[in-house]
Amino acid sequence: MNRPQPSEYPIWGEIYISKVNGDIFEVLKEQIKSLPTLFRANADKQNYAYAAGKWTLKEMLGHIIDCERIFAYRITAFARNEKQHLPGFDEDDYVLNAHFAERDLEDLLQEFIALRRANLYLFSSLNHEELERKGVASEREINVKSILFITAGHIIHHISILKERYHVV
Repeated sequence: MNRPQPSEYPIWGEIYISKVNGDIFEVLKEQIKSLPTLFRANADKQNYAYAAGKWTLKEMLGHIIDCERIFAYRITAFARNEKQHLPGFDEDDYVLNAHFAERDLEDLLQEFIALRRANLYLFSSLNHEELERKGVASEREINVKSILFITAGHIIHHISILKERYHVV
């Protein structure tokens, strides 16, 4: 599958889409293993935040799970030719109103794994026409293929932050 073109997504999508290299489905499948491996290797830092007001590792994982759900819903809606505009969301409010700190790290990881596995059935079922369909989310037009790349790139982005600012190994 070809990389989405800038005309197919809002400017904010570039930060995520540009991080995806290789076959999108292979990247999405690989993340089922690499993300849990990274968090498990750093379980001793699960409640660590690198600065006041920043998310802990568990909160970041919860954010990743929330976004996985939101991106999958947008993919589903637009692939099915939804004409209604979908709302945006404030990720800080979502984390603030969740209770990720009270959750078990392994439970969060299992939730991510189950969610991504289920989403892969949807993602791999999409045909060319469905991948090219567009919709409006967060007041910006975007196509399904772009959201698919954003789904993978969003995790790559957060792994980079974990390595740079949280010093995970």
